[in-house]
Amino acid sequence: MFFNDDHNDIRELVREFAEKKIAPIATEIDQNDKVPQSIYDEMAEMGLFGLKIPEEYGGIGMDTRSYVCAMEEICKKSVACSLRMSSANSLSTAPLLLAGTEEQKQKYIPGVASGEEFLAFGLTEPGAGSDAGSLSTKAVEDGDSYILNGRKTFITGAESANNTVIYAKTDPDKGVKGITAFVVDMSLPGVSVGKHEEKMGQRGVEVNDIILEDVRVPKSEIIGELGRGFINAMKTLSIGRIGVACQGIGIAQGAMEEAVKFIKERKQFGQALSEFQGLRFMIAEMETKINAAKLLVYNAAYKMDMGENVDKDASMAKYYATEVAVEVVGNALQMHGGYGYMKEYQIERMWRDVRLLTIFEGTSQVQQIVISGIVLK
Repeated sequence: MFFNDDHNDIRELVREFAEKKIAPIATEIDQNDKVPQSIYDEMAEMGLFGLKIPEEYGGIGMDTRSYVCAMEEICKKSVACSLRMSSANSLSTAPLLLAGTEEQKQKYIPGVASGEEFLAFGLTEPGAGSDAGSLSTKAVEDGDSYILNGRKTFITGAESANNTVIYAKTDPDKGVKGITAFVVDMSLPGVSVGKHEEKMGQRGVEVNDIILEDVRVPKSEIIGELGRGFINAMKTLSIGRIGVACQGIGIAQGAMEEAVKFIKERKQFGQALSEFQGLRFMIAEMETKINAAKLLVYNAAYKMDMGENVDKDASMAKYYATEVAVEVVGNALQMHGGYGYMKEYQIERMWRDVRLLTIFEGTSQVQQIVISGIVLK
């Protein structure tokens, strides 16, 4: 229903890449807190950074379902390896594709699609996480420029970003209607990057603060209209949430595979763990929930490809897929017993990686607010 031969081909291509190139070094990536450049180079050659970016901007113009297939396969082996790809196809480029000028699109998107450049997404602040509308970064008009001051936090890829989409208040008295989006060159005077945050999981891609001190940004770098930045950010997050949902079903499936392999091999009380009815019931429940989550994700991707509004569908997919992923990975670790707590087993890393999924790009509670708000409007 959801996929055709082209989708299946991209899934097989990425599955082979993930199994041969990512799986053998997933532990090394976690330990070193760095994805090797060689992995990014191969992903770029495969066109994964521009998978669903239009051809006129350097991408290969595939649909959302192709992106879902690729993300799912990579996340089975390493969520960290999906982060830059996910951003390139959503948070990095969506603000420009949604509201940017043609000149801005041609200037910034091709470099991201080719993997040669990285464009970060700067919305979250120390005092503005789930309540993004309360951000305090300000942009004050000064001739043909705006002067930006503020601090963004938990910015993925900040250290390596060439540019960052920054959301700032151009008219603080108007609340969310006074927020505007800018493209900020990370080499501009007054831009600095905070310390490298030590994360519990999803190690391999840096997360830092971005500090803006009297940064002069030309008016030509405004994305869309003044005061429309919050709308731009929310539409971008709807696109990004499908990517996080993909991470959920990918890592859940990966954890299931690890659990099945372990309980088939491990023997206790004279028989394989897979023969114990209690564990078989757990496997059945895990498999059912993974497949239910997949259907929500695939449906949201299909609707997006059909040009439908997917605000509710993306939130439902993100909410359910990530909550299921946390449950499935936790159960898979439980099946490993004490071995699941040891770093030599992949499930230990997966458990640390999965926990963030219900938090970033809108917590599960924020998704519930979005879903109920649409249902009850």
